[in-house]
Amino acid sequence: MLRRILLLVILAGIAGFGVYWWLAIPATIAASALPVYQPDLANGLTTFNAGGCSSCHAVPKQDDRTRLGGGLAIPSPFGTFYAPNISPDPNDGIGRWSEADFVTALMKGTSPSGTHYFPAFPYTSYQHAKVHDVRDLFAYLKTLPPVAGKVRDHDVPFPFNIRRNIGVWKWLFMDGKPFVADAGRSAQWNRGAYLANSFGHCAECHSPRNFLGGIVSAQRFAGGPNPEGKGWVPNITQKGLSDWSAKDIAYFLSTGQTPDGDSAGGSMVRVIRNTSQLSSQDLDAISDYIKSLPPVEGPPKPPKKPDKES
Repeated sequence: MLRRILLLVILAGIAGFGVYWWLAIPATIAASALPVYQPDLANGLTTFNAGGCSSCHAVPKQDDRTRLGGGLAIPSPFGTFYAPNISPDPNDGIGRWSEADFVTALMKGTSPSGTHYFPAFPYTSYQHAKVHDVRDLFAYLKTLPPVAGKVRDHDVPFPFNIRRNIGVWKWLFMDGKPFVADAGRSAQWNRGAYLANSFGHCAECHSPRNFLGGIVSAQRFAGGPNPEGKGWVPNITQKGLSDWSAKDIAYFLSTGQTPDGDSAGGSMVRVIRNTSQLSSQDLDAISDYIKSLPPVEGPPKPPKKPDKES
């Protein structure tokens, strides 16, 4: 009897491991799935700005948004990530990547070597982008200056550093669905919904997360603790922005100035450097969509700590 139980335990363990291994297989997009295409560099620039690529990947403490040598530290509850070099440098950047490598990275979160990227790279939003927009972005990035220099490894402790586990995380939190326009909404609203939920990845910062680091879908856009560890990210549903008009939102994304005369702070400053480069039409579209978000109650803010007496 004991031998039978032991055998059943071993077989169950093997079966469980097989399921885990199958779920954790990194997904890829084959080059054969990408038909011949003439890239639109102007659209590539738009997606570059909408995606905020320079917010994370530009070399820190320099003004040139096109020097994408990486190195920015991105703290999180799971460790500190360092934005990689995505300049066209052939040795340290993505200069030797194929178009399929790039599309796979953005839409599947899989590296050219076939390993999972950590979801600090917001491919959970980029998965909803249109493939031709991703291809245009790749073509645009190849026109930027190459920047030499390897970025240090991520500082992620065990067990979060086991990349194979990310495959299971993706199974839980990536739906793989393309953006589908709402026929009951205007073209402007749909454009804003597309930009905000794909390249703009607004929900990645403006939503609370569960203990596994996945977005709490019921509180999407409702704000919460800053994923980088300090401060509180505001609620951008109508629960938080009911006093803002769509024009106020567009003006903020263009200038960083709030309706009450305050200005953007923290990592939003980097975001504004990108959104300020978008066309007025795209800013109006994003604002139209954000203004339409129904009010959602976010997680409660922790009580303020009393000031220490001097």
